[in-house]
Amino acid sequence: MRTLVTGAGGFLGQALVRALVARGDAVRALVRRAPEAVAALGAEPVVGDATDPATLRRAVAGVDVVHHLAGVRRATDPAEFLRVNAGSTRLLLDACLAAAPGLSRFVLAGSRAAVAPSREAVREDAPLAPVEPYGASKAEAERIALSYADRLPVAVARPPRIVGPGDRENLFFFRIARAGLVLDLGDRPLSWIDVDDCARGFLLLADRPEARGEVFFLASPDATTARGLMQEAARALGVRARRVPVPALLVRGAARLAELVTGITGRRLPLNRKLAAQVLAPGWRCDPAKARERLGFVAATPLAVSIGRAADWYRQAGWL
Repeated sequence: MRTLVTGAGGFLGQALVRALVARGDAVRALVRRAPEAVAALGAEPVVGDATDPATLRRAVAGVDVVHHLAGVRRATDPAEFLRVNAGSTRLLLDACLAAAPGLSRFVLAGSRAAVAPSREAVREDAPLAPVEPYGASKAEAERIALSYADRLPVAVARPPRIVGPGDRENLFFFRIARAGLVLDLGDRPLSWIDVDDCARGFLLLADRPEARGEVFFLASPDATTARGLMQEAARALGVRARRVPVPALLVRGAARLAELVTGITGRRLPLNRKLAAQVLAPGWRCDPAKARERLGFVAATPLAVSIGRAADWYRQAGWL
């Protein structure tokens, strides 16, 4: 199988490349920089931007499967989310129509953020109702992908929060835990998934005929909270942490300040309004039953194991 992974240099992208190479796929990896990282994983690097049509036509030529993971998770301009996350999806689908006539599957990395926050576990038939710019861009990317379903064999994966070695999104929680604190933001349940389980789910969406034209939440059956993530991080780091109640107003103010610093210095801080909106929402639960029933997919890695692997990686990489 000849497979293209866009965003292959990212957290989930590298996990997916490893899984594909391990099972024997010939992997082409689209990256913006550092091609040596994916080459070391056994992939053929293609250096370029996922919003450049010429690069995309070159990347998809001759492939059987496309996994589209490229995108931005942090941006100071809301329009940038749409330009990259939704815009690259349309450009890549058009490239597939032009240069990959034998494509057997196009898998889009969507997001739980495309659907409204909820304390109850939502299913795939819930309406798209994002509440912040990142989620809006992922919802639009999903709409675009499914609009091509009569011409291309598309499928959409909607992961919630992804945890594991190499992740930057959750590093903030680990650093708070390392300082001996567990921030209590209230009982706001959220679904999550281990990065390697998530990569395995993407493989199923590419392989199984039942996935064509469908959307699937890929998540652990057991939800947690932001507090739960920090508690597990503290345990993994061997830290006795103290629970500290944090008012929502303080979180929003700190996020705005962090984005101001980012805008002035160019340094992207771990806290931003996107993260604040996520942790202060009523909940981010999703129901993984459809993936289990139709694809036989179960995200079986326990939270403690996933957090422990992440903590070990952070320490070895010097991030903690």
